[in-house]
Amino acid sequence: MLTTAAVKAARPRAAAYKLADAGGLHLYVAPTGLRSWRWRFRIAGREQLLTIGSFPDVGLEQARVARDEARKLLDRGEDPRQTRAGDDPKLRAFEYVARRWHAHKAPRWTAVHASDVMVSLERDVFPTIGAMPVGSITVPVVLNALRLIEERGSFETARRVQQRISAVFAYAMAEDLVDNNPAAIVARALTPPAPVRNHAALLRIEDARELLAAAELVDVAPMVKLASRFLALTAVRLAAVRGARWEEIEDLDGNAPTWRVPAARMKMAAVKKLDTKNDHVVPLSHQAVALLRVARDMHHHQANMHHEGANLHGLIFAGVAGRPIGEAAIGTLYDRAGFAGRHVPHGWRATFATILNERHPMEHVAIDRALAHSPKDKVAAAYDRSKQLAGRRRLFQVWADELDDAAAAPAPIAAGA
Repeated sequence: MLTTAAVKAARPRAAAYKLADAGGLHLYVAPTGLRSWRWRFRIAGREQLLTIGSFPDVGLEQARVARDEARKLLDRGEDPRQTRAGDDPKLRAFEYVARRWHAHKAPRWTAVHASDVMVSLERDVFPTIGAMPVGSITVPVVLNALRLIEERGSFETARRVQQRISAVFAYAMAEDLVDNNPAAIVARALTPPAPVRNHAALLRIEDARELLAAAELVDVAPMVKLASRFLALTAVRLAAVRGARWEEIEDLDGNAPTWRVPAARMKMAAVKKLDTKNDHVVPLSHQAVALLRVARDMHHHQANMHHEGANLHGLIFAGVAGRPIGEAAIGTLYDRAGFAGRHVPHGWRATFATILNERHPMEHVAIDRALAHSPKDKVAAAYDRSKQLAGRRRLFQVWADELDDAAAAPAPIAAGA
């Protein structure tokens, strides 16, 4: 028979294994670290399995009592799985299992992606199926939850949420909580997303200035407006701005203010993400520095209100509950500013490249590098990096000045850029 000490000492291995107690009761130890009590019994000559609960939520003596109660039900001709003797319902609820899955996966994700996944589950899944026992969820139940997302026209979101629900069930199967994945085949019944098109982008400097001015008049959270303008000034991908952290900003009050986006947060091959030499370095214009100082003042004000230290830490553009601003926040801002269908957040990269290439055609290499594009010419990629950075710094300042000045003629870029 098992002892509490032996149960506490059970550690995960490469493959799942069992530690037998008595009377069909055993401890199931999954590779993910889950330790759960199971009882094997027979109905009509066929072996069945009752999951009693997880350790340490359910201790050894509690598991034995639950086994004995389940045997009494069986002796009365009842299926103990229907009663779930000794099982805490919340431990089998879809939301509980989904949060365990998320905690298991999150260390391998970026903070922004981990936040997006949890927000999508909290918004679109938990209200409909979160309280249901994971083993009772069927294909129609999953499809109905996804149809509610499709009804608001969010077909791509429905597809992503289906993948996440399916991943939760795959995790539950690995933990021996369920026998099948009802979300796996639902994708075929979903409405296909619209064909991929180029991101809508403004291609005239006058229109870009008009958008930024109009966005300032929209009633949204100040951090969303700051993030929008910072996105325009830096021409990075939206995820990079949403996940930007204070510790990535270098020399903010010095002579060479810079934003170093870690390779781990960049869009590139997984193997390149592990090498810091692939960090994307963004020289900050005077306007970008001024914007970050405003964000810093807001950060200090919030810290003082909550009696926290004034040291900068965490996200620069934080939203609700310290999470990144919403994935759709800046896009919604542009829609409300009157630019729906004309410009999306990712469009700033096309705006930056198109306008600067038209005005400064000799700087196409610097423009590509500013966008973190890998150069096709490997020889060009090898020239002194300090010269690359100096040229990029002048380029970003020219871009910021042209966004700012409605009467500006194309500004020259100093020789050597």
